[in-house]
Amino acid sequence: MPPVRTPYYLIDEIKLQKNLEILRFIREQSGAKSVLALKCFSTWCVFDLMRQYMDGATSSSLFEARLGHEKFGKEVHAYSVVYSADEIDAVSQFADKIIFNSISQLKRFYAQVQGMVIGLRVNPGISYSHFDLADPARKCCRLGVCSDQDLDSVADMISGIMFHFNCENDDIENIIAAIEQIGNQYASLLEKMTWVSLGGGISFTQEGYPIEKLCKALKGFSEKYAVQVYLEPGEAAISQSTELVTTVLDIVHNEVDIAIVDSFVEGHLLDHLIYRTTPKISFPRPGNHRIMIAGRSCLAGDIFGTYDLETKLNVGDEIRIADTAGYTMVKKNWFNGLPMPSIVVRRLNGTIELVRRFGYEDFVNNLS
Repeated sequence: MPPVRTPYYLIDEIKLQKNLEILRFIREQSGAKSVLALKCFSTWCVFDLMRQYMDGATSSSLFEARLGHEKFGKEVHAYSVVYSADEIDAVSQFADKIIFNSISQLKRFYAQVQGMVIGLRVNPGISYSHFDLADPARKCCRLGVCSDQDLDSVADMISGIMFHFNCENDDIENIIAAIEQIGNQYASLLEKMTWVSLGGGISFTQEGYPIEKLCKALKGFSEKYAVQVYLEPGEAAISQSTELVTTVLDIVHNEVDIAIVDSFVEGHLLDHLIYRTTPKISFPRPGNHRIMIAGRSCLAGDIFGTYDLETKLNVGDEIRIADTAGYTMVKKNWFNGLPMPSIVVRRLNGTIELVRRFGYEDFVNNLS
């Protein structure tokens, strides 16, 4: 096929498969099932591959639940921070499990969902996160039920619990201690359940992660309380599988050389702007040529970062931003009316497939 016009997200199925093999290993060794967190990654053109290794998908909204049902298949877990009355009947058509965020919503909609497997999100009061914004147990957090007494009163209405208490947790000892603490704190409740989700946010596909220790902890928890354990990987499932491919359109100078590319942070890598983090560059390689790489939007702080690269950049050069699968395509937007990156996949057999190109009609139809 002819070269794809930048910008575009390039998903590499070979790299993706490496993560999926780890998920398969975890299930084989621990019995824990994995459901893809669609809030992180919903690019369904690679679901045929992911479906072979995962047990289903978990959603945060009605639309995600429907997407999981129609495009991923297998199990669909429907969680939402809050459901509106007109969503409940629709969700029940697409999901196998429905997980409520509060006891009040559980009681309000219980009669309508009795034919489903019902769960409840619990806030255990412990968490691991590098960012307060994403801390699932932050002060005054609305995510999940906190009162042990209230939980006991509705135990007969549910068959499972979801604990989501991690964000980018790469500390195996912390995970083991947290799982043990949750078991001790909720032992009487767990004994009444048949399944437990330990959520996502565990970086078990990171290089060198002690997967065997994680498997041992998961298996021990499952056997002790006689529950089916679920994990909800988002980033862990797709980490390091994708690049955002861009082209330098101009180079200006203001104290430093600044390369302006045909992409922008707010629209295409929003989380880096929100969390004030700097994305890594996969191409060109590191070197001695310092340059700032900036986006093409009107936002003054639309800056990818300042990098030391092996070559001096020129107009027309390609720059590849690394690890851009998670929380990117699900958050991309049309700010400034700037072109949205195409979606391209390198399949397992090496062929390059242009899956989706966005144009003016997508832009205008998105607005009214």
